[in-house]
Amino acid sequence: MSQPRLLEGTLVRVNYSDAKTGYVVARLEVPGHHGPVTVVGNLWGVTPGEPIRLKGHWVRHARYGEQFKVEAYESILPTSVAAIERYLASGLIRGIGPAFARRLVEAFGPETLRVIDEEPERLLTVDGIGEARLNRIRAAWTEQQNLRGLILFLHEYQISPTFALRISRAYGPEAPDVIREDPYRLARDVAGIGFKTADRIGASLGVARDSPKRCAAGLLYLLHEAAEAGHVYYPASRLCQEGLTLLGIRGEELFRETLARLHEEKAVVCEPLNGDSAVYLAPLYQAEEGVSLRLALLAKAPRLGPRIDLGRAIQWAETRVGLRFTVGQQEALHKALEAKVLIITGGPGTGKTTLLKALIEILEGKRVRFSLAAPTGRAAKRMAEATGREAKTIHRLLEFAPKEGRFKRNEVSPLEVDCVVVDEASMVDLVLMDQLLRALPPMAALILLGDCDQLPSVGPGSLLHDVIASASVPVVRLTEIFRQAKESHIVVNAHRVNRGEFPHLTPFGMADFAFIECEDPEAIRGHVAALVTRQIPERYGLDPLKDIQVITPMNRGPLGTTALNQELQTALNPDGEAITGSQLRVGDRVMQVRNNYDKEVYNGDVGWIVRMDPEEQQVWIRFDQAEVVYDLSDREELQLAYAISVHKSQGSEYPGVVFLLHTSHYVMLQRNLLYTALSRGRHLVVMVGTRQAVAIAVRSARTRERYSRLPDRLRRHLAGKAS
Repeated sequence: MSQPRLLEGTLVRVNYSDAKTGYVVARLEVPGHHGPVTVVGNLWGVTPGEPIRLKGHWVRHARYGEQFKVEAYESILPTSVAAIERYLASGLIRGIGPAFARRLVEAFGPETLRVIDEEPERLLTVDGIGEARLNRIRAAWTEQQNLRGLILFLHEYQISPTFALRISRAYGPEAPDVIREDPYRLARDVAGIGFKTADRIGASLGVARDSPKRCAAGLLYLLHEAAEAGHVYYPASRLCQEGLTLLGIRGEELFRETLARLHEEKAVVCEPLNGDSAVYLAPLYQAEEGVSLRLALLAKAPRLGPRIDLGRAIQWAETRVGLRFTVGQQEALHKALEAKVLIITGGPGTGKTTLLKALIEILEGKRVRFSLAAPTGRAAKRMAEATGREAKTIHRLLEFAPKEGRFKRNEVSPLEVDCVVVDEASMVDLVLMDQLLRALPPMAALILLGDCDQLPSVGPGSLLHDVIASASVPVVRLTEIFRQAKESHIVVNAHRVNRGEFPHLTPFGMADFAFIECEDPEAIRGHVAALVTRQIPERYGLDPLKDIQVITPMNRGPLGTTALNQELQTALNPDGEAITGSQLRVGDRVMQVRNNYDKEVYNGDVGWIVRMDPEEQQVWIRFDQAEVVYDLSDREELQLAYAISVHKSQGSEYPGVVFLLHTSHYVMLQRNLLYTALSRGRHLVVMVGTRQAVAIAVRSARTRERYSRLPDRLRRHLAGKAS
């Protein structure tokens, strides 16, 4: 290939940008060229009006013609007054938009950028700039200067510039030096950067393949990956074998030595396990031990509160809710008023909500202090709507303090309650349950409601399943389907699937459950778009943006969330204003994909982008009735939510659900996934895919094993033995 060429000009338009990779298709105005030229490549962060110098090659695209393929780039500060105004008006510097850009160049002319850099206090002489705006401009200017240098450094090691701002905020202007000193810190300190990226930098910087630092980072990475997959511990033998493969070295001795050192440093905990060792990340060991010990202590302690005539209380509650309780519901109410720890489990239509209402009536009638909680905002909202009482997320109940990184409610400052009722308990992971139990007074009662046949929590552990498996606390299983629920094809089919029976498949428009058979993925995407935009709204009167949720087993592939979201965004929001540096648009339905305690928005919360301010580099997202402000730099916390995974749908109900099930989802085809998906629809479920995929899922009763020792620990603690 010929030597790289240099190209210098002003960016006039960005046609396409991928926030994850930094890949950009843009138009560049180059002196001496007749009209703008097309440039393509990694140009993360560039904005229209910005002068840049590119290094790369001219190539000819079969469809789009001549393009300049970028290998490297750098920003050039503009010199002419017009160019400076375009540069500042681009939104590059937070706090400066087109109006202020014009005022600044009118005040300082060609000296404008030097004044911002060297004498920023002079900006106070410009009308409309006060101390607050000056501080924002100064901070944004400094951040941009640091960021551009960091981006070039990261580009050298093929790290997506998406992470540049996070790295800059973690390490400041010393970021390149910190990374050179210990590249593996990136995997520990910066969300989204894993061991493999850090290891690539380490190799470039000359870190030896058998370096103890590299080996320790690799083992911790594998343990975190195991936790992401739901495991609480990992067998040492598997950990070492996977470590050998990951690092590309031979012999287990180095790994055993590294494991021993990490154990001594209390980064991990190792326990004997049937001739092997169970290796825990220290926080997960503490959580498993804490949950088992505190549940045992809670179950053993007496229950305080008023004496209740159970028979009369249940008759009174029947009058209050206007229903006769089934035998199972009566048993559940008896135990809920007597037991210290109780699990109530059952599928859709078995009366868990009715039971909860009755329990609340009795508790209120006897002046028992209680709190209602759920693991997510969506589940808490459903619980509040169903009961007419306040329900909080577990984080809010425990008064999580984001800046301090801790829960204010704990052993020292426990909850002032006699009973806590947690709904959607199958979604509660081990770590969160540990925090809840820390804050629960010993004499209080804990009631967990959930469906143990659904998918387990996204976080580590299978808490509800493990506590049931321990046979250490009372469990009531509601199995009788109420008459009204029996009339729902959704409920009937969900229970058929859960029993391992093939669901009744009816054509679209005939009932509240329908099946559309289709084999070709492209045709399926077309069916989905037509169902959401036209067929379901016309037939059932549901709003395509607010009432209909598309659910699919996987994120990748032709029928994954990524491909479906692109299709549905084009169909439902084609003209929304683009959000700078991302594929999101104003008007899009979006989901929060990680907990943000500062904003009180949690993984899985769904909202809509309602507006954007390019000058302040902020977007407003409406979640339920509240609007939350995001900096554009936080946009990686959001993803399109026209289509979501089954896991992300847990804890929610939607008026209408379109669910995809295809043989391309083979690795995910299991009974509890199909059962969970069908249970998400309140009034309508339309399944699109193949009968073969449905049959595979129904037959597959296996559940993915999660390594956990909670049942054994709980049994031992209840027996009064040391763990």
